[in-house]
Amino acid sequence: MPIEKLAHFIRTEQLQVGLYIHLDLPWDEHPFTFGSFKIKSGEQIEMIKQLGVQQIRYSPTKSDQQPIAIKEDVAETPAAKPDPDLMIILEAKQSKLQQFERNKALRSECAKAFAATAQAVRNIDKQLNSRPKETLAGAERLVGQMLDTLLVDNDIIIHLMNDKAKGEELYFHSLNVAVLSLILARDMQLAKQDIRTLGLAALFHDIGKVEIPSRITMKSGLLSAAEEKVYQQHSLWSVNAAKTAGLPPAVLRLIAQHHEMCDGKGYPKGLKRDEIDPLARILALVNCYDNYCNRLNPAESLTPHEALSHMYTQQRASFDPVPLNLLIRGMGVYPPGSLVLLSNNCYALVIAVNTTKPLKPLIQVYNPDAQDQGTVLIDLEYEAQLNISKSIKLAQLPKAAAVYLSPCKHVSYYFNASEQ
Repeated sequence: MPIEKLAHFIRTEQLQVGLYIHLDLPWDEHPFTFGSFKIKSGEQIEMIKQLGVQQIRYSPTKSDQQPIAIKEDVAETPAAKPDPDLMIILEAKQSKLQQFERNKALRSECAKAFAATAQAVRNIDKQLNSRPKETLAGAERLVGQMLDTLLVDNDIIIHLMNDKAKGEELYFHSLNVAVLSLILARDMQLAKQDIRTLGLAALFHDIGKVEIPSRITMKSGLLSAAEEKVYQQHSLWSVNAAKTAGLPPAVLRLIAQHHEMCDGKGYPKGLKRDEIDPLARILALVNCYDNYCNRLNPAESLTPHEALSHMYTQQRASFDPVPLNLLIRGMGVYPPGSLVLLSNNCYALVIAVNTTKPLKPLIQVYNPDAQDQGTVLIDLEYEAQLNISKSIKLAQLPKAAAVYLSPCKHVSYYFNASEQ
C-alpha cells in the first residue's frame, strides 16, 4: 500500500461522495465505525459538518473524486449547531464503547478458564496410568465445571483462544472436542447425564494415541495401508486405557465408536447410523471437524469455514444430520478462527460467536489507517452498516494484515455465558 508523505487538508464545504477521509478525532467523538473511510452519501457529509471541525484530512490516492474547488477568499463557514440526531448517534456509540469493554472482560475471563481447563486436561493425560482413580475424579470434576457454565439460561459465546503451546496437540484436541461436544449436546437439549457421559468420552477418546509410534503420528504425508491399520488401533487402545481408569461402559462405548461413520465407512467395525450410539455420532462429528481445522501441518489445515462447508457438501452422508445442522447453525457461517473480508473491504478475524446470533460475530479488524488505536474489536450485532462479505484464506491476506491479525496455527475454542 503506497504511503502518502504529505498530509492533504480540505475544508468541510469541499467534501463530496468518493473522497477518502480521516477524522482525527477520538473514536467516541464521531458517529462512524472507523475514523478513516470513503464517503458514500450526502448524509455522511452532513454528519461530518455537524462535528464542528474546520478541516478534514483526506487521501488523494484512495479517493474516487477530487475535493470541491472553492475560492481562497471565501470565509470559513461557522460551525453548525449540534444536530439532535447526531447526539443520539454519539450516545449510541458510547453504548458500543461500553459493550466493547464488556466483551474484553468476557474474553479475559474465558482465557483464564481456558488456561485452567487446559492444565486439567494435561494432568488427566499424564496421570492416567499412575493415578487412575484420581484421574477419573479430576475428569468428572472438570466436566461438571463446564456443565455448570453451559446449563444456564444465558446465551453461550464460543471464543477463539490464543494457545501457543507446541507439542501438546493431543491435549488441545481432546479439550476442543469436549468443548464443542458439550455445546452441541446442550443445543440438542439432551439429558444432563447424557451430556456428562459425552464430555467424559470426549476427554478420553484419543488417550490411546500414545501407543502409536511417532513415525506414524508425526508423518505429514499419507499413511501406508500397514501404518493406517496401526493408527486405527488407537480406538481400541483408548478404550483399554479408559477402562483402566474405571470409566463406565456407556463412556467406553462412545470411545470405541468415535471413528464410526453413518455411511458405514468408518472404523473399527464399519458400523452404520442405527448401529452407532447417538452420542457417539456427536463425538465422531466434532472429532472430524477439529481434525480438519488442526492438521499436523498447519498449511494443510482447513479454515473453520472450509471445514464445515466440506463436511456439509462432501460428507453429509457420513454424519447424523441433526447434530451436523446444529453445529453449523451454532458455529455460524463464519466460525471463530475464520478470516473474512468485510463489506468495507477491511480484513478481520472472527474471534467469538454467540450461538443464538451466529451471523453477527465479534471480530478483530485490520484497518491500516487506525493501527495507532490498538486492537479494534467490533461486535457486528451493533453494526447495521457493516457485515461480512466472504471467508478468505491466510495466503490471501496482505502481509501487514496477516501480521496484525496473526491467526493461531492451532484453532482452540472455549466458552462462557453471555451477560443478559
